Amino acid sequence: MASIFTKIINGEIPSYKIAEDDRYYAFLDIRPLAKGHTLVVPKQEVDYLFDVEDELLGGAMIFAKRVAKALESVIDCKRVGVMVIGTEVPHAHIHLIPFQKEAQIDITRKPIEMSSEAMEALAAEVRAKVAL
Repeated sequence: MASIFTKIINGEIPSYKIAEDDRYYAFLDIRPLAKGHTLVVPKQEVDYLFDVEDELLGGAMIFAKRVAKALESVIDCKRVGVMVIGTEVPHAHIHLIPFQKEAQIDITRKPIEMSSEAMEALAAEVRAKVAL
C-alpha cells in the first residue's frame, strides 16, 4: 500500500508544494514546528532514509539544500535546521525547519498553527525562489 507521501507525490492528496523534479518532492509540513517547516522526500518509496541507495540519498541532500536556500531567502531565520526521524510515515524524508532559536526544532513541542491561505501564500513565495 502506498504511503501518504506517495499519495501526495501522485496528487491523490493535496499539498503545499515547494519544489519537484523527477526524483524528489518538497512540500510544507501541515503540522509545522516553525513557519516554513518543509519535508523533502524521494519519489521512490523507501521506508528508512539509510536504506535509500547512495546516489538517491546524496541527490536528496542537494535537492534539500536548494529548498533550504529558498526558505532562507523568504523566512527571517538564523538557520534552516535539518532533521531525520522517519518513524511516523514509512517513507524516507528530511525535515527542513527554519529557526531563530533551537527550541523551535524540538519535535515534542506543539506545532504552530497557520491558515491554509497563509500556507499556500508561503509555498508560492518559496516555490518562486527555488533554483532547480
